[in-house]
Amino acid sequence: MSLRRFMFILLAIIMLVGIAVGLGRGQNAPDIIAVSFFATMLQVATPLTIGALSGIYCERAGVVNIAIEGMMLGAAFFGWLASIYANAAGLPMLAALSVGVLAAILTGLVLGLLHAVLSITARVDQIISGTVINILAVGLTGYLNRALFFQQQVPHAPGVLPTIRIPLLADIPVVGRIFQQQPITLLAIVLVAFTHWLLFHTRWGLRMRAVGEHPLAADTVGINVTRIRYFNVLIGGSIAGMAGAYFTIESVPSFDPGQTAGRGFIALAAMIFGNWTPFGALAAALLFGAAQALQINAQFFGLQVPSQLVGMLPYILTMIALTGIVGRTIPPAADGRPYEKA
Repeated sequence: MSLRRFMFILLAIIMLVGIAVGLGRGQNAPDIIAVSFFATMLQVATPLTIGALSGIYCERAGVVNIAIEGMMLGAAFFGWLASIYANAAGLPMLAALSVGVLAAILTGLVLGLLHAVLSITARVDQIISGTVINILAVGLTGYLNRALFFQQQVPHAPGVLPTIRIPLLADIPVVGRIFQQQPITLLAIVLVAFTHWLLFHTRWGLRMRAVGEHPLAADTVGINVTRIRYFNVLIGGSIAGMAGAYFTIESVPSFDPGQTAGRGFIALAAMIFGNWTPFGALAAALLFGAAQALQINAQFFGLQVPSQLVGMLPYILTMIALTGIVGRTIPPAADGRPYEKA
């Protein structure tokens, strides 16, 4: 990520924090408002960050994945469903929720496998493949939700994942609330650091980037392009599944059709704005999260910020990024191009 883009994101977040403090003036101390803003920003940015990482794993290996939205939605439903029946079977709440998270990851893995088969083996247009998965997820979850939970008595959801206090940091006066987060939120930050290390400091990461930039050259030196692409799309699907678990297992213990509400596409926007790098995607996700945190804080103080304006922000910023005003965005050279071994 370029310094210019980093400074742009930093200044934008500072500006949004200033607006939030101004809106709450007279009702709470500025430091309390700012801490509440940052804590909310981290929570809202969690599915965007994880979804963007899913896209990075796929696209760094040369496979476009616009199916993140569908993967997240499918995982949100099946993870929630698994947690309900695990709890009804007698498992303790935390164990039932853990089963739900695992089911969500497995759902993402299965949908990632479908995307890999279509786009890598069958060489279907990768945009079409992703669109098919998005439509499938909307239809399947909507149908099963009606069939299983309408007009009949169903077990209750076990709740949401508990908050974890980071030792020492959570005890700091005022700002300690920022370091009291739920597991998937904390795991998102760990995943960003791990993905950066894997991508830029390991042999596997070098091979992954080689496949995404020049698969023929990678094949020439003995790298199995198909295996790398399959593995990365499966990992990307699993990570998208974890992002889906956030909605029904960490955020709210319920499912609504279309619950992801376009977050998968916003995650793609964060990936592009972050120039296909983990820390860049995190910064972009935090900026988009800050915009939504501003809306949430404004509503708390009785002011209405148009949701349409907040919803447009990720796409407007991505278009700004593509113009080169805040630095060029350079996708992997072979992104979206099927590879057929000669």
